[in-house]
Amino acid sequence: MIKYKVTIIGGGFGGVKTALDLVDDKRFDVTLISDNLNFKYYPALYRTATGGKRNISEVSLKNIFAGKKINLVHDSVISINKDKRLVETTNGKSVKYDALVLSLGVKTNYFNIEGLEKYSYGIKSIEDAEKLKDHLHRQLIEENHLDSNYVVIGGGPTGIELAGALPTYIKQITDNHAVRSRNIHIDLIEASPRLLPKMPKDVSRSVKKHLRKIGVRVYLKSSVQGQTATELTVNKKPIRSHTVIWTAGVTNHPFFNENDFQLAQNSKVRVDQFLQAEPGVYVIGDNADTPYSGMAQTALYDGKYIAKNLKRLVANEQPEAYRAKKPIYVVPAGPKYAAVLWGRIRIYGYLGYLLRRAADFMAYNDYLPWQVAAQLWSIEDNEENSCPRCAPD
Repeated sequence: MIKYKVTIIGGGFGGVKTALDLVDDKRFDVTLISDNLNFKYYPALYRTATGGKRNISEVSLKNIFAGKKINLVHDSVISINKDKRLVETTNGKSVKYDALVLSLGVKTNYFNIEGLEKYSYGIKSIEDAEKLKDHLHRQLIEENHLDSNYVVIGGGPTGIELAGALPTYIKQITDNHAVRSRNIHIDLIEASPRLLPKMPKDVSRSVKKHLRKIGVRVYLKSSVQGQTATELTVNKKPIRSHTVIWTAGVTNHPFFNENDFQLAQNSKVRVDQFLQAEPGVYVIGDNADTPYSGMAQTALYDGKYIAKNLKRLVANEQPEAYRAKKPIYVVPAGPKYAAVLWGRIRIYGYLGYLLRRAADFMAYNDYLPWQVAAQLWSIEDNEENSCPRCAPD
């Protein structure tokens, strides 16, 4: 039997879910090409950066696909030969496809602000998160003091998650090192008039109120002009800090511009009613110009949708048109606290935190056997630090 060749580019939520939903179907020959050997669970990166374990934020692709027949290729794709239906990789491979699924993720955008890329920290990857965590401890080990100002730039979910976790984590490590934490400030900088600008105003107000309650200083309508090794310029005024974390901007993967895809005004790829950029080439998740693009839940939903339609295609059935699904928004903003927007329902506080914990288990279980998912989920609150004084016994 001639198998239908599906080539998936990208080992994130959308790409991995598409592959998982196809690999057990004998009608398909599935190839997954990723420049990373691990699947990154982005919702837990802020936790890894503030003392959590590394493996709650990443899982080996080999473990995810253990026992399944799939071609895993550790490589990057640089171009598409659309006439021959081939993708060309950095390492010189040519991979054929009948259907191509592109789920490449996004890149950090510093908006050409001088010094940010060089001096700021980030939490877009495991390496970023651990670099930030090591920096916090290194200050205490090598310099025996903390910054006066820890500055998080970006009032979206990632910035809020990190800013909400930092006060507790800073106190914990200063206690471990017996360093007085006098005059320590956690600042959250947002250029818009409110936090979470894509969410309802009442949710923004509630989150801001809680952040202030736990000691985070929130600055709205504040723009960043530049950064040096010791200073950040905000609204043309300097803030002294060696610890600035940039969470404020991303841009679409450059692959799409370099390969002449049709882009919308927001730089995302224009797709038709079946998420095709052109016949046989599907663009999903963060890369597609769809209503809720940018959410992990959307990438997961898109992956399921594409797999279902490809199964219909090989069965000579008509594909179903894509219908965007509004995600449930869950934003942690400090220990045991999260804000939840579920349709018209708002939930705040400890119950929101429990819902986030449930959502994490469901997300792990989407990619892993329930026993492994449960193990990862159970250690989300466990500590892991390379610093000898802060490492758990």
